[in-house]
Amino acid sequence: MKVKYEREACQGHNRCYMLAPEVFDTDDEGYAILRIDGAIPAELEEKAQLAADNCPEYAIEIVAD
Repeated sequence: MKVKYEREACQGHNRCYMLAPEVFDTDDEGYAILRIDGAIPAELEEKAQLAADNCPEYAIEIVAD
């Protein structure tokens, strides 16, 4: 699985970072940054999905490889 992230949709709530800090970080303006380029390791898939499910702007999408 991979994470698709649309920065234009992000409003900087940082829920993704709070729920999955291994997958997301924040920039100086408070917007999400993907920490993993490419496939999400199996042990982080559940956290990545939780972050996507809790994004109020739907800026995060989980896609199959």
